[in-house]
Amino acid sequence: MSNRLRVGVCAVAALSFLLIASLPASAEPLTLKHAVELALAHSTATGISTAEVQRAGASYRETRDNYIPQLVFGSGLGKSWGFPLSLEGSAPSIFNINAQSAIWNPALQQFVRATRTEWQATTLQSKDQRAQLIQDTVLSYAELNKWEQRMGRLQQEEAAANKFEEAMAERVKEGIDSPVERTKARLTAARAHLRSVQAQGSADVLREHLAKLTGLKPSEIQIASESIPQMPAIPEDDEQVSAATKNNPGAQAAEERARAAYLRAQGEHKSLWPHVDFAAQYALLAKYNNYDVFYAHYQANNATIGVSIQFPFFSSVEHQKAAEADADALKAKRSAEATRNQISEETLRQQRAVREMAATQQVAQLEYEITQANLDATQTRADSGNATIRDLGDARSQAAENFLTLQDATFELQRARIALLRSTGELEKWVNNGN
Repeated sequence: MSNRLRVGVCAVAALSFLLIASLPASAEPLTLKHAVELALAHSTATGISTAEVQRAGASYRETRDNYIPQLVFGSGLGKSWGFPLSLEGSAPSIFNINAQSAIWNPALQQFVRATRTEWQATTLQSKDQRAQLIQDTVLSYAELNKWEQRMGRLQQEEAAANKFEEAMAERVKEGIDSPVERTKARLTAARAHLRSVQAQGSADVLREHLAKLTGLKPSEIQIASESIPQMPAIPEDDEQVSAATKNNPGAQAAEERARAAYLRAQGEHKSLWPHVDFAAQYALLAKYNNYDVFYAHYQANNATIGVSIQFPFFSSVEHQKAAEADADALKAKRSAEATRNQISEETLRQQRAVREMAATQQVAQLEYEITQANLDATQTRADSGNATIRDLGDARSQAAENFLTLQDATFELQRARIALLRSTGELEKWVNNGN
């Protein structure tokens, strides 16, 4: 090889390498775990629930801080003619400082406990909304995976149906079969095309929904089937029903809200109890307010510190507020019981649905295996001339139908298992077991 030819070959190789290196890298597959993480970070519902938790925490601290002295600096500047009258309830002064806080207040103690319990209930409700978002993301991801797998199979079936239609057209042209057989073959091809279009449409809708959940572009979503964890074994007992009522954040939130309503009612009742508050005041007074004229011992700097003890022995308004709070507490208690019963019944229904779907999936699996074996046998007989092309087409159509039935049954079982995992509070743990 001449030096010129060798240099030319090297230049072509270098150019090819640069072209390959400049091509954009293919998008990395989106794992289920990463899709859930993106959904939790991007979701507006997550931001709203976080704000609600922060608000509940601030409400608790606001109530609790009544035990911390509140300092207020102010001034009551004004000119007095005659006796120094008060300005908005305070003696006129150059400036004044007031401090006040609760020392012993049984009603306030209950209100603090109520707001803290409400904070805990809001936190649990946020967990329930988080579980709902995870369930939505997981189901969308799993269903998109189903449609993508189906599209691959349907493309093969559509290609086989088109070949079958062409073969039947030749047989009709040669007078071997009647024209109606060609129409049947065209119908089979049209059905295969319809299924492909439906699968593509469903996949596009789900990909768009996942894009909205995760904040990605639809073109960036590439499913990784292997990232979906294996489902845990189907339990044979009813322990999941009791676990759901115990671990479900929705049921826990309802229980905490009922407890908060009870504590708030107790606080309203204790508003009629005696309470002791700390109070202090300092004021710098001026002579132009005539204090030196009407008071024998005037001084500019004045201070008062002590406690305020009150005995509210009768208040019709407080009695009615306590009665309202009792009604709210009873309502919250009954709502918590209804929520707990609903979750218990729903979990039992989901558990039975899982068992039913598992049996349905097993039947669909066996039916598909039989039709697939029949297709293989028909293909062998067709190759040896002992079966017609029509027999082969019928066997292929039956196998395709049973494949779709099996895939639908498998996904419905997966959907039921995911719903059960959410009810028992184990969904996020299951997602984290994946890749």
